[in-house]
Order: sequence, then structure tokens, then C-alpha cells
Amino acid sequence: MARTTPHDPAAPRLAALAALLADETRASFCLALLDGRAWTAGELARGAGVAASTASEHLGKLVVGGLLTEERQGRHRYVRLADGRTAQLIEELAAHAHAGAQAPVRSLRDASLQHALARGRTCYDHLAGRLGIRITDAMTERGLLRQDTGFTLTEEGLEWFGSLGVPLGTASRRPLARGCLDWTERRPHLAGTSGAALCRHALDAGWCERIGTGRAVRTTSAGLRALSEHLGIEPSTIDAE
Repeated sequence: MARTTPHDPAAPRLAALAALLADETRASFCLALLDGRAWTAGELARGAGVAASTASEHLGKLVVGGLLTEERQGRHRYVRLADGRTAQLIEELAAHAHAGAQAPVRSLRDASLQHALARGRTCYDHLAGRLGIRITDAMTERGLLRQDTGFTLTEEGLEWFGSLGVPLGTASRRPLARGCLDWTERRPHLAGTSGAALCRHALDAGWCERIGTGRAVRTTSAGLRALSEHLGIEPSTIDAE
């Protein structure tokens, strides 16, 4: 008698999740929302080059599927990624998709965008790209962060955040520090509560600024000086413009 494989009750849910991301338009929406901000259906439609009605249909499926949440302000409907775990899933799937395959560059605009994203970007609520990796490496080299037993802030690291005046809330259920695989650098950068706090500080203090409406960020002159002072990072290794 042939043996049958036991049915895993998670299989239908996994298949449904895969189906949600199997559509290129829905996938592009999820990638755009990795910047951590809320966007309207119209904004996402313009970015993806689809009609507003098409965008609304796809966003409805993503909301029902639990990948996005929505909120309304007046007549405007905003959507964002459901939470940090969802962002981590999207980023790791993107890293897997990019492994061993270079996206074709069809225009100068595409080339500039790819360069900007590789240099520095937000990954939901923390810094990624070459900038995120340089910060992670510098923190590790200075004994502020340990990666040998998983991502862990040391006592010196906690004091370092305190010296910057960056609060690290302890009430959150999120890990204080964790590694997030960087799809351009193919190495982990700092995420978790501390990564989010550092990203907020970098943007609020003017160390970084967003480029346009996407995920790319640019390190400012003040930021280059601050990163050199606080972490010993050479400006040339970030390749700032």
C-alpha cells in the first residue's frame, strides 16, 4: 500500500500568501511600502504605472491577506505594511529573488535609482544598503554590537545610544537588535528596536535625507561628519553624493 504524506494545515495558508505576492503589481506595492511610510492608492498606482482602479483592487487583496493595513483620513485611504515581521518577510524574499540575478537596466533613470538604493535606503524602519552595512560593521568593530552569537547590543552599545540621546524603548516585543539580510550587500544589517531608533535619529538629526518619494536616502555633510565622529566611518566608504 502506498504511503500518503500527512496534510499540513499550514499548506493552504502558505499557498495563499505565495499567491498574494505572485502578482508583479502587488509585489511592487509591497516593495514600495518597505520605506515604512503610509501611501495612498493613487500614489502607489502612479509609481507602478497602473490605473487607480487596478491599484485599489490589488490593495484590497493585500489588506484582506494580512500583508497591509489601511487607515482613512477624510476621503483619503492610506495603506502601509502590516508590521515589522511583514517587512522582514518582504525584504528577505527580495534578497532571495536578487541572489545571482541582476535586474536589467533599461534607462539612465533606472541606473540612477539602483545606485541610490544600493548606496543607502530605508528598509521599513531601519537603514540598509551600503550605509546600513557600514554602520553595522563600525558598531561591531567598536564593540557596540556583537554578531558572533546573533545580533546583540553590548553594554557599551547601550551606553553609546544613551550618549547620542537616542531612547531605546524596552516595552516593545520586538527584539532590541536583529540582523536583516541586505539584498544589495548580501550581508545582514542592523534592524530591530535599536535599528529603528538609529534610523529615526539619523533622519531627525539631518544625518540623512530622503531622495524624492522612494526608499533611497542620501547622507548629508553633517551626517558624514557625525558618522566619522561617532563611529569612525570614512566618508569615502559610503560613496555619498
